[in-house]
This record gives sequence, structure tokens and C-alpha cells, in this order.
Amino acid sequence: MSKKKFLFQKKEFDGWKTLNDTVMGGSSSAFCEISNSGLILKGNIVEKAGGFVSCRSSIYKPSLNVSEYSSFELNIDGQGRTFKFAVACEDDLLGLTEFIPGGLRWIKSFPTKKFGTTNVQIPYSDLKPSVRANKVRFPFKFKPSKIKRLQLLHSKFGDDGLLNNEFKQGSIKVLIKSISVI
Repeated sequence: MSKKKFLFQKKEFDGWKTLNDTVMGGSSSAFCEISNSGLILKGNIVEKAGGFVSCRSSIYKPSLNVSEYSSFELNIDGQGRTFKFAVACEDDLLGLTEFIPGGLRWIKSFPTKKFGTTNVQIPYSDLKPSVRANKVRFPFKFKPSKIKRLQLLHSKFGDDGLLNNEFKQGSIKVLIKSISVI
């Protein structure tokens, strides 16, 4: 039996904030709120000039070390939408990746059920480097001992920078019940 460590569940999502496409000229409006059941991402997504809403953790100081585990596990009521899970790590390049607009993120897209809770496991090996929904060809290495932020996005773009076929603009209300490592 594998060991599991809850990083966030129920009311433990304190410090998570919204980041929407308004940072790049879009007009989506969503917010994150903590409930007894987890973190709710709620609002309205507008595809034109942007097309994403998200919730992200505060920056971990010191960095989160989950190197004794091999996967993230998310439990989410996601309305049948496809989401991207994004992880930011400290780099070994004297912080140079922070000067990349939008920053380097390790991402993996996953679908959710239209009704009920989706349990998804994301092995660290499935996370791919990306900058603003574009693949990064430089051979960066994922650092599970140096995680500085987690984020969940619903975006019109998928992992590969192509369009997310399950993107839905309009009203959104999803519940992130927990994020764990296993």
C-alpha cells in the first residue's frame, strides 16, 4: 500500500488566490473561496483575448519537498472540464527562469467527470515544462524537492499549446476537494 500525504484538503487551502487572464488583457472573472468541502473556483470565463481562470497557492518559503513521493493526486468536482495542473519549482540556474515572462511551469492536463468527483493521479514523470502554454524544448529537470507553487487552471490551451477541446467559456464553479502526494 502506498503512503499518502495530504497537502491541501477541506479548509486547508488558506493562501490560495485567483490568477485570471486579466493579467494578459483578458476579461474573465473568477475567484477562489474556501469552503468546508475544499477550494471553490467560481466565476465566468471569456475566451476572447485570454481564456483562462485559475487558483494558485502562495509561494512556499521554504520550498515544498515531496521527493519521497512519485505522484500528485487531486480530487475535484470539475463539471466535465479539462484542467491543467501546474507546478513551479526553484531552478538551479540562479533563478534565471523567473525572468521568463509567465515563468516556467511543469504542467499536465486531465479531464474530469461531468458529475461527481474525479480522482486523478499525476506522476511527476508526466509533468512537462511549459511557458505560457508553450512547450519548452530546453532539457529542464523537474525538482520535487524544490516546489514553490501549485496551480489549477481551466484554459483554452492544453499541454502542447494547442486548443483544449474541452474548454468551455461561460459560468464555472468547480470544487477542489484535495491535493495530495502519493
